[in-house]
Amino acid sequence: MKTREETYAAIRKMLATLDDPFTRFLEPEKFKSLQSGTNGAVTGVGLEVGFNTSDSSTSNEDLVVVSPVSGGPAARAGVVPGDLIMAIDGVPTHGMGLYDAARRLQGPVQSEVQLTLLKKESTAPKTITVLREKITLNPVTWRLCEIPQKDGSAPLKLGYIRLSTFNQNSSSAVKNAIETLQESGAAAFILDIRNNSGGLFPSGVEIAKMWLDKGVIVYIADSMGVRDIYDTDGGSAISTKEPLVVLVNKGTASASEILAGALKDNKRAVILGEPTFGKGRIQSVFQLSDGSGMAVTIARYETPAHINIDKVGITPDRPLPAALPMDEEAFCRCLEDASSDCNLTFTSLFSG
Repeated sequence: MKTREETYAAIRKMLATLDDPFTRFLEPEKFKSLQSGTNGAVTGVGLEVGFNTSDSSTSNEDLVVVSPVSGGPAARAGVVPGDLIMAIDGVPTHGMGLYDAARRLQGPVQSEVQLTLLKKESTAPKTITVLREKITLNPVTWRLCEIPQKDGSAPLKLGYIRLSTFNQNSSSAVKNAIETLQESGAAAFILDIRNNSGGLFPSGVEIAKMWLDKGVIVYIADSMGVRDIYDTDGGSAISTKEPLVVLVNKGTASASEILAGALKDNKRAVILGEPTFGKGRIQSVFQLSDGSGMAVTIARYETPAHINIDKVGITPDRPLPAALPMDEEAFCRCLEDASSDCNLTFTSLFSG
C-alpha cells in the first residue's frame, strides 16, 4: 500500500466481508477513545447507540437509541429507547460506524448538536437541538419504599435499587445498597435495569453472584460450542431468599441482559417489562502497530438455559402492570400512594 489511508481502506474491506456490524476497524484516535471509555464521564448528550439488529422492518445499518442516560440532555429532550437516529448535525447516519456516531455526538460543553430522529409511532423524522454536557455516570441509586397495609399493620418495606450502568463502581455500590436496605428492614427487592445498556462484563457477573446461592450465570460460546462457564457457589451471595423483581425494557442490553437472564433462568427473580435489546456478541480488541486497532466478534453470550441473547434478548415473565418512573423517589410514591395512577400492590409485582 502506498499510503496509510489505503491500508486502512483495505482492512475495512476485509472486515466488511464478515457481515458483522460489531467487528470494526478503529483509527488511532478512535482506538484511544475506546480504551479510555470506562472512566465514567464523557462530554456529550447522554446517549448509548447501537445498530438496529432487533427490527427486521428496518436496515441493520440504521443507528438506534439503546439507552439515554437518565437525566441527561437527550433524555430531557424526550429521546427514548428505540428511536432511530437518521442524522447527526445533518449528516445521514445510515451505514455510519458506532464510533463515528459517538465522535459526532461528543463535543465541547454547551455546544449544540442537532439530532434527526424517527420515532416508532411516527412516519416523519423530527430534528431537535440538544446542548452537550459533561455526563457523569452514577451507577446506583436506591430507596426504601414503605407500603401502607389496609389492615393498619406496619408498612411493608421494599428496597428499590436503580442500576443505570456497569462500571468499575457498580458492584460495590449495589452491595452497599442491598446491605443498607436489609439493615433498614427491606422484606423484598426491586432491581431496576431499564435503559441500562451494559458496560463492564465482570461487573454484571459480580452483581449476579450477590443474588444467587449457586448456579450458572452465563455461558460463553462460539462456533465450536460452549468454551467458558461463569458460575457461582454462593460465596459472594448477600440476598438469596428475599423476593426479587427485575424491571427490564428494550433499553436493557448486554451486561444487563446477562444479569437478567441469570436471575430468570435460576428462578431467583420475576422479570417484568418488555423484551430486552438483544446485544449478545463479545468483541476482543486488538491494537495494531501504528496505534490503530480492531474490535472483532469472537463469541456470544448464552443464558443458563442456553438462550442466545443476540438479536433475541431476554423475554420477561410478564409485562409491567403499569408504567413506573425510573426515579427512586417517584417510584416509591407510586407504591405508597394508593390513589396514584401508577400504584401497584405487592402481589401484582411479585407474583410469578
